[in-house]
Amino acid sequence: MSEQRYKLHWITAVVETVKALKDMIGPFIILVVVNGFKGERSGPWFIQYWSLIFFGILIVFILVSGIVKWRRFDYWFEDQELRIVSGLFVRKKRYIPFDRIQSLDYTEGIFHRPFQLVKVKVETAGSSSGKDSEAELTAITKEAARQIEQEIQRAKKDQIIGPLLHRYDNDELLLYREPEVAQETARSASAIFSMTTGDLLMLATTSGGIGVILSGAIVFLSQIEELIPFDWLFGELESFVRFGVFVITIMILLGFLFVWLLSVAMTFLANYDFKVVLEKDDLIITRGLLEKKRVTIPLNRVQNVAIVENPLRQLFGYATVVVNSAGGVGEGAQIKLFPLAKRNRVIEPLQEMFPNLDFNEPTEKLNEQGRHFYYRFKLILTLVVISAISYFLFPYGLLTLLLLPLMWALGQWQYRTAAYSILSKQLTIRFRTISRHTVFTEKNRIQAMEMNQNYFQRRKQVATLTVNVKSGVTVDASSIRHMAQDRAENFLKWYEYSPEGND
Repeated sequence: MSEQRYKLHWITAVVETVKALKDMIGPFIILVVVNGFKGERSGPWFIQYWSLIFFGILIVFILVSGIVKWRRFDYWFEDQELRIVSGLFVRKKRYIPFDRIQSLDYTEGIFHRPFQLVKVKVETAGSSSGKDSEAELTAITKEAARQIEQEIQRAKKDQIIGPLLHRYDNDELLLYREPEVAQETARSASAIFSMTTGDLLMLATTSGGIGVILSGAIVFLSQIEELIPFDWLFGELESFVRFGVFVITIMILLGFLFVWLLSVAMTFLANYDFKVVLEKDDLIITRGLLEKKRVTIPLNRVQNVAIVENPLRQLFGYATVVVNSAGGVGEGAQIKLFPLAKRNRVIEPLQEMFPNLDFNEPTEKLNEQGRHFYYRFKLILTLVVISAISYFLFPYGLLTLLLLPLMWALGQWQYRTAAYSILSKQLTIRFRTISRHTVFTEKNRIQAMEMNQNYFQRRKQVATLTVNVKSGVTVDASSIRHMAQDRAENFLKWYEYSPEGND
C-alpha cells in the first residue's frame, strides 16, 4: 500500500465555515433580534453592542477553525487500512480496516460541483456513534474518491486469494494459490428504477414538507412577535375586513398555494433525477439537483423490505419502498429505496434486486376473537378525553362525540388490513397504524421474535407477535397485533426450527 499522505481540497475551509454559520442562524435570531441589536441602553459602546461583538468574535473563530481543519487533515493508505489524522492541538488518529468498510457515500454540494469535488462518507458495519459516519472527507476530487475505491477493492481482492501452497509433480516443486472463497459471477451494472416528473409531483403533494414549512413559519413568528406592531396591524386589518371575508379567504388560499409550491420545489430539487442502479452486489442510489447525493447499499446488508402506503397515496395507487440495512447510520440504516412509485411498478424491480424474496400479498387473515381489541381501548381512551372536554367546554365540547365512530372505524380498518404468510424461509406481514405496511423478511435475517400477552389477551387467547431485525445500530420492529394464540405459538416454532426445503 502507498504511504503517501493526501490533503483535502481548500474548499473544505469554506464548506466547514458555512456549515457552522448555518447552525448559528437560530441562536443569532433569538439573541440579537429578539433582545435587540443593543445589549444595554447606556454605558460604553462595547457594552451596548456586546451581542454583535460576541457573534463577530465567534464568526472569526469559526473561520479560523475551518482553515485549521483543512490544513491539519491528512489521510493515506497503509497495511490495508484507511488512516486519518486531524486536529491542531489534539491530534486525532483513526485507522479503518478496508474489510470493515461497507460503502462510500458521495455528496456533491453547490461548493463541490464547480470544482468537480465530492464529499465522501465512509460507512462501516458498526459506526462509532449513532449519528455520524465512521469518517468523512469533506472535499476531495473525484479522482481521489476513485482511488479510495480502488484501494478498497484491491485489498478485498487480496483477501479472497488463498495462501501460497505447494505440491510435487514428477518430483518438481510447484507453487500455486487456492481461492479460499468461491467467486460468484458478478452482475453488471443496470438501472432498476427512476422517478418520473409525475412521481415527483405526487411525492411533494402528499409529503410532510408542507407541515414542516408551516411549523417553521409559526416558530419564526413566535420568536419575533415583540418586533411586530400588532396594534397597528390589527387596526389596518379591521379596515381591510370591511372589504369582505372573501378577499381574506383568497389571501389565505394564496398563502397555502405559495407554501405548497415551495414544498414542491424543495422536493423536486432533493429528488431530481432519482435513480437506483444494481451494480454487482450493491445498490447505488443517486439523487439531487443542487446537491447531488450517491448512497451505496450492499445487498448482503439488507434485512427486510417494506412497502408503505399512506391513505392518500393508496387511493391513487402509489407506494413507498423502504429497506432496513444492518450497519451504517442515517441514510445507511433505513433507506427509502423508492420514495414514491405506482404500486404495480415496484414488484418487478424488487424481484430483480431480491430474487430470494416472494413479494406476493399475505393471504392469512386474523380470526374474529381479536377483532374487538383493535377498537375497544381506543373507544375507552377517547371517551375519557370527550368527558373532560365536554365538562369544561359545555355545550360545544359535546361535538367531540363525533370522535367515537371515527375511532371505531379506525380500529375496524386496522383489523381488516392485518394479514400474514409463512413460507419455509420467509415471513410476510401486513399491518396498519394510519399507513399500510407490508413487510417481507427472510427467516435468517430475523434477530428476535417475541410473543406478548396482557391479562385481557390471555382471557381471549390472543397475543401480539413482534419481529425484530437489525436496522443500523438499533433494531426495527414489526408487529402482528391481537392474533390467535395458537397461531402466534406456531410462529415461534417456525422461527426455532424449520427443515431445509423449497418455499
